[in-house]
Amino acid sequence: MTRPITLFTGQWADLPFEEVCRLAGEWGYDGLEIACWGDHLDPNRWDDADYVQGKRDVLEHNGLKVFTIANHLKGQAVCDDPIDQRHRDILPDSVWGDGDPEGVRRRAAEEMKNTARLAARLGVQTVTGFTGSSIWKYVAMFPPASDEMVAAGYRDFADRWNPILDVFEQEGVRFALEPHPSEIAYDYWTAKATLEAIGHRESFGFNFDPSHFMWQQLDPVAFVLDYAEHVFHVHVKESVTNLDGRNGVLGSHLPWANPRRGWTFVSTGHGEVPWEPIFRALNAIGYHGPTSVEWEDAGMDRLQGAPEALAFVRELNAITPPAAAFDAAFSTK
Repeated sequence: MTRPITLFTGQWADLPFEEVCRLAGEWGYDGLEIACWGDHLDPNRWDDADYVQGKRDVLEHNGLKVFTIANHLKGQAVCDDPIDQRHRDILPDSVWGDGDPEGVRRRAAEEMKNTARLAARLGVQTVTGFTGSSIWKYVAMFPPASDEMVAAGYRDFADRWNPILDVFEQEGVRFALEPHPSEIAYDYWTAKATLEAIGHRESFGFNFDPSHFMWQQLDPVAFVLDYAEHVFHVHVKESVTNLDGRNGVLGSHLPWANPRRGWTFVSTGHGEVPWEPIFRALNAIGYHGPTSVEWEDAGMDRLQGAPEALAFVRELNAITPPAAAFDAAFSTK
């Protein structure tokens, strides 16, 4: 199955865009999933034709295309409650402003609208990202969170994201939420509730990243099959668990790669994700979009992990359904 293999630039945004393009091009990636932070992309320059063309020129010079753009950091601030120092650390001054939480949310929403506009100018059909959540803080369910409190969180998500999705639809662009801890959808059932909250809008789907499923002990293949029409994009990222009776799935507030953590991210090909069944499932649902390598590994240098992951994904993409059923040759007719 021929699918473009891209590199997500989110973990490379400390490097100039030109340098990331050079590296990805030399390694042999087909293109990029470009992050809207660092100097990689500025959504607020969506109407600057010279700026947009300049990004295209850098990509073309390195033999790359842009298949997807990503704005996880600003999307996170749209629904989050509380808004605090964590957001101050990841948001630009233009979104943070004076730090008033509602103002931050409003400005983040406006940048997400501009992200759709920029995607359209780049000829990109999908934006990946986060939504934030006003009810993630209730995940432990103590003090008890009532059904109405949870329902109010889904209504808040719908109220804040429906106007954003209106712009996405005007621009002919889709938004792919990455089900992830701290988002409005983080597992199988919250994904279902999220789709229901916005009336199954066709412009809203998922960026499937199985690394977040493994430590939650979810079946990633079942998610692909059951949410087939909503799988807009795929991240190729790994995680490993280390649940030895002392280490828990919540991470214990320990940093990545600490051996006392119950789970951590590792470079593609070094974890517990059942990639072959997943790619066979992607074949079965007819997914032809990007397979985007998201390098996250506190124990391996990214200059080793990124090219190694490319070779790994190439082999997975080589799994091609046959033109005829294997038992067709048994027929005498």
